[in-house]
Amino acid sequence: MNTARIALIAWTSFALACTRAPTPDASVAEGVTDGSPQALVESALMPTFTIRGESVVRHSLADRMAELGVPGVSVAVLVDGEIAWARGYGLADVESGRPVTPNTLFQAASISKPVAALAALRLVEAGRVDLDGDVNAYLTSWRVPESWFTEQAPVTLRGLLTHRAGLTVWGFPGYGPDDEVPDGPGILDGRGNTDPVRSWKTPGESWRYSGGGYTVMQQLVADMAGKPFATVMRGEVLDPIGMSRSTYEQPIPPERQTDIATGYRPSGNRVPGGWHTYPEQAAAGLWTTPSELALYAREMQRAWRGESTRVLGQALVRAMLTPDEDDWGLGPAISADGERFQHGGSNQGFRCTFAAYIDGDDGVFVMTNSDSGSPLAAQIAATVAHAYGWSGPLSEEKVPVEVSAEVRERYLGTYVAPELGAEFRFQMGERGLELRQGPAGAELWPLSDSSFFDRETGREVHFSLDGEEMAVRVGSIVAIRR
Repeated sequence: MNTARIALIAWTSFALACTRAPTPDASVAEGVTDGSPQALVESALMPTFTIRGESVVRHSLADRMAELGVPGVSVAVLVDGEIAWARGYGLADVESGRPVTPNTLFQAASISKPVAALAALRLVEAGRVDLDGDVNAYLTSWRVPESWFTEQAPVTLRGLLTHRAGLTVWGFPGYGPDDEVPDGPGILDGRGNTDPVRSWKTPGESWRYSGGGYTVMQQLVADMAGKPFATVMRGEVLDPIGMSRSTYEQPIPPERQTDIATGYRPSGNRVPGGWHTYPEQAAAGLWTTPSELALYAREMQRAWRGESTRVLGQALVRAMLTPDEDDWGLGPAISADGERFQHGGSNQGFRCTFAAYIDGDDGVFVMTNSDSGSPLAAQIAATVAHAYGWSGPLSEEKVPVEVSAEVRERYLGTYVAPELGAEFRFQMGERGLELRQGPAGAELWPLSDSSFFDRETGREVHFSLDGEEMAVRVGSIVAIRR
């Protein structure tokens, strides 16, 4: 796969397969009863979106894995507060033929964030940190540099957890086997492979996803505890919840590598070294399983009802799972209907997602070991929700509209996405717009005068004026017209 296509994939959070992956071992379906939710996942995946007026095509899990180039996937489903079923499909490591099992560890990527947030919130509950106080009052080994923006308002823990702290650095690429890995202050000052974490807008002004902000939170927790972040997470969060196999250790110790998934590109090539190291532990460093993520979600559900205080009490969990104006809680995202807490993840060679009910006992958790695993994970989550009759996550119906050429011309041009270090070009399409990045492209159909969707993936893009500049947003990434 060429670099142009990879950049386009990163921007839209989806990928296309270049070659076929090994077909999952048929033995994983043994004992499945026809018509069960598990059988539906394995034989008739729901699409992540439909287009009004067009037929709906459903595929088997094995066919979809092969089509997308996803070697392995692990699924756990929480029903009535218990893990109803957990299965592994395909291969954790293609070269050795090692299969995925429910115990196989995957990189949780950004799902690390809502779990990591619990350590910081424990400091709040203990009265040691003010959720709305200046984080520089607690940081000792590094401080948020003063700027014109911080003179207007301080960077707070609430801002870090809800991505409203006005800090830079969207995400992290991780470090390969031969790379020198910086420590926390080194990451924050840009001595690794990302820019320094700095203020770029007034804290609290608006939402913008920031893995850099979670790295500041990681440093705050480590400074307050006087211990490494992974050690704090083990004692304060993972062990109390029962996540005994999970770890924030980066790199993962050799003795823990007997049953971990290898990360793959859509081409079928391994990620160099098998996986990347993420010293940005709070933002991207959790190794876990879907079943142990289900334990995290169940603990939050029980604490919400006041049935458990093993990690946090009811009041703070209710604050954590109450959406702000951007549908974000203190760690997890909150669904638009306010019913579920959720998050996705994207590391080198790994894609994952989860969604769990806030005032309930159900949830779905999916992890894959491929850069092209996002659409598959979303399909599995939607199929599980459909099978159990949940309100979501479900397939979304797209209703295209007609938009004049004059309106579409407003958005033509080249846009720059600093987080990806890439440029994207929008040009006129037959019905909507065409998105081009090098030789790769996508066909966008209009949903309104300013919103379009990728005809192939369903991913939406939204245009707006940012001051006097035209901007386009897809998910958490913003690109500005040059």
